[in-house]
Amino acid sequence: MFKDKTLLITGGTGSFGNAVLDRFINSDIGEIRIFSRDEKKQDTMRKKYNSNKVRFYLGTVRDLQSVRNVMHGVDYIFHAAALKQVPSCEFFPIEAVNTNILGTENVLTAAIEEGVRKVVCLSTDKAAYPVNAMGISKAMMEKVFTAKSRTVSSSRTLICGVRYGNVICSRGSVIPLFIEQIKKGENITLTDPKMTRFMMSLDEAIDLILYAFQNAETGDLMIQKANSCYIGDLVQVVKEIFNADNQIDIIGTRHGEKVHEVLLTREESAKAIDLGNFYRVPADNRDLNYAIYFEEGSAKFTTAVEYNSNNTRILTVNEIKEKLLSLNVIQEELASWKGR
Repeated sequence: MFKDKTLLITGGTGSFGNAVLDRFINSDIGEIRIFSRDEKKQDTMRKKYNSNKVRFYLGTVRDLQSVRNVMHGVDYIFHAAALKQVPSCEFFPIEAVNTNILGTENVLTAAIEEGVRKVVCLSTDKAAYPVNAMGISKAMMEKVFTAKSRTVSSSRTLICGVRYGNVICSRGSVIPLFIEQIKKGENITLTDPKMTRFMMSLDEAIDLILYAFQNAETGDLMIQKANSCYIGDLVQVVKEIFNADNQIDIIGTRHGEKVHEVLLTREESAKAIDLGNFYRVPADNRDLNYAIYFEEGSAKFTTAVEYNSNNTRILTVNEIKEKLLSLNVIQEELASWKGR
């Protein structure tokens, strides 16, 4: 489906961009453009992949002209550029607005101008019932791509999005922190053992995006059903894998965190289409003449239930261990630990 096509990845030097390159570098894709503002990470990727298929563009989604400069000849976009760290966005919320909201508007404006055929925007479970600035900005990002999808025919530019939970070992996630604390001989900091989080590998995240790419209609938000785990079980598994005896410090739920994450809100569940392993949340395409929606209710809403990390399938300790050991990044960390 990407044969001889040009794919642009915004924020492409992150964990997601590297995973996409790993998946597509030896395929029949024509060109992959990595767009980001981090020249050092671009240089690292350039040396790592050393491929004529990959081209690097320095710029920022905050600047519309910067985005326009990378857009010429692009067929498809995976929009991953974002500020993702909860504390950073909490202390600097306007920066989250500028990147996550206005940056998305810039990417979609330039994509429509250039006639890009399809754009998939990446969101997070923190956008569902958001309680922190990062989640709020990503929730607004979802509203932006939905609204923008109404302004252009899907035959010209199809705009959709995906929402997924914690990606194992992605930048800023908890497992690399546990591993770092183990290697340094420090106490492992644990918020709440009964806290649950969705468990998704980078490969599964890419599978979701490709599913959306192939199946989503314009304005859709696509969500993949995922297993979760107790954070208390997760830290015990990491300790077992690394044969560590570090003490665990329970520090309590931090500011801006939820005990359980939500992938599909109750309100979204009322209109979502269950596709088996995925949910499709169609866009609300009402116009401003929406009096009918005040006068007619929906019986679906009264029976709708949110989909969260506590009412999905929760992995056992052995299943968590099996999942982690199947990942190359864990095997690499383990090899370096044993070879110290």
